[in-house]
Amino acid sequence: MTTERDAYRPEIEKSDAEWRQELTPQEFQVLRKAGTERPYTGEYYDAKTAGTYECRACGAELFTSNEKFDSHCGWPSFWAPLAEDKVRYLHDRSMGMERIEVRCARCDSHLGHLFKGEGFDTPTDQRFCINSISMKLVAAE
Repeated sequence: MTTERDAYRPEIEKSDAEWRQELTPQEFQVLRKAGTERPYTGEYYDAKTAGTYECRACGAELFTSNEKFDSHCGWPSFWAPLAEDKVRYLHDRSMGMERIEVRCARCDSHLGHLFKGEGFDTPTDQRFCINSISMKLVAAE
């Protein structure tokens, strides 16, 4: 699990211009500029489809529907990533609060935030609050 900005080099590195060519303006704002989509507007916040959630920017597998749960927060919520090496964590002190930012370990795209100890009845008591626009659901066959 990487937490230091200086020690990390993503497998996929592209310029903002290259990312802008590949992503929609909304995807670019969230994935590359750490934006957030409005709650209850993303396509996956209440999805029940079985499958794997991939990074919309690079296609890395990040989460599965097995760890997805309904937290009623307006964004897709997972109690764990597919594997710890799929995501990385950064301290986020923006917006006047202390949070843990979650990024794709492969391309360093912003996914959302991790919250701990909220009392959810899950194996980890963690909530990976992830923007729908940061992911693409590949349905199980």
